[in-house]
Amino acid sequence: QVQLVESGGGLVQPGGSLRLSCAASGFTFSSYRMSWYRQAPGKERELVATITTPGGSTNYADSVKGRFTISRDNAKNTVYLQMNSLKPEDTAVYYCNAPYANLRYWGQGTQVTVSS
Repeated sequence: QVQLVESGGGLVQPGGSLRLSCAASGFTFSSYRMSWYRQAPGKERELVATITTPGGSTNYADSVKGRFTISRDNAKNTVYLQMNSLKPEDTAVYYCNAPYANLRYWGQGTQVTVSS
């Protein structure tokens, strides 16, 4: 019953913006911190951003700090990633997950392509 459905990706020019959404179900969303990950071709999946359960604390990979913002809406069981000032190196498939929920599940992800 666990589902993680990522959406909002697409093709954008360098310097552009996207907002990704992750709709979660099948577990108590509000009880867990949520994270965004990404995987570029030929690379391992990497942690991009994390937000705590109440949404009061966030952290980011150095590569995206100052450009990306993670947020959540517990009433909607949804976590977001606002991506600004996008660079070609941000190109990847983006996934969400709850790292301490032991879901053992990954969604399909959403493709972000940054290219001129």
